Amino acid sequence: MATSSDASASFEEADTRSEEMHSTIEAWIDELVEAVDDAQGSETFQEWLDVQSRFHDYSYRNTLLIKQQCPEATKVAGYRTWQEEFDRHVKEGESAIWIWAPIIAKRCPECENSWSYHEDSDCDYDETPPEEWSKGLVGFNPAPVFDVSQTEGEPLPELDTAAEGDAGNLVSRLTEAAETLDVDVRIVPTTEWSHGEAKGVCRSLQGRDADALVEVQARSNDADLAGTLIHEYAHAQLHLGVDNEAERVKREVEAEAVAYVVGRYFDLDMSGSAFYLAAWESDDSEVVRDRLQRISHTSQQILECLSN
Repeated sequence: MATSSDASASFEEADTRSEEMHSTIEAWIDELVEAVDDAQGSETFQEWLDVQSRFHDYSYRNTLLIKQQCPEATKVAGYRTWQEEFDRHVKEGESAIWIWAPIIAKRCPECENSWSYHEDSDCDYDETPPEEWSKGLVGFNPAPVFDVSQTEGEPLPELDTAAEGDAGNLVSRLTEAAETLDVDVRIVPTTEWSHGEAKGVCRSLQGRDADALVEVQARSNDADLAGTLIHEYAHAQLHLGVDNEAERVKREVEAEAVAYVVGRYFDLDMSGSAFYLAAWESDDSEVVRDRLQRISHTSQQILECLSN
């Protein structure tokens, strides 16, 4: 499996590119499933989370592809985008990083396929002519992008720091974002804390304005407090409605992963994060794929709220 030091995936052959991109993602997930009970699995998982933190608005499929091809990437864009929007040029001889780009076209309101696929399907929708169909997502195509390190030209001032903000104001931003996330949040003084050694707790609220109540123990270390808030916000998004105790334990890993992604995005020290992937030992590849998607989506959801 490729790591930050031995990334080897490349998709140079156009005829087999799509199939190889799909199989690379599937192979990575299969190998992760096989390694969930040892240190290698946690290390591989954390490497993906590092990439996800830098590309939080990308799908887990695309961050996996970036990880396998260029795990040190920090900002990617297409060849012309670098030229036209950033006045930078891809260096001669650089190999593209291939990701999935959405295909937007007019699609059938019923089967949601483009006209060509609709014609070959069993769908018999004919209430409106194709020229009146609305545009939407109909699929994905391989698309070449390049990391900033593969380009030269005008500097990018926004890359001076990987973080937007700091721990000093992140706590207040997190509390302000609570309403958008349908969370009622309380920072409880240590003298009033009644949850033992837990740094934070999250429980469901019924018949209230918010979906969940998050309580965290107050402390002087704002970075640690912010990390706990993010972790509990992730629980609010991932745990509500999940009654099975075994599944709740498994989603603890998901919540910790979300906290790691968001914390790393804001340049917090997340070295204390622990990913007990052995909890996923009974999961097959399809289930793990769903978990990766939830981590990606929940991280993006929290970061979007913080940027508003």
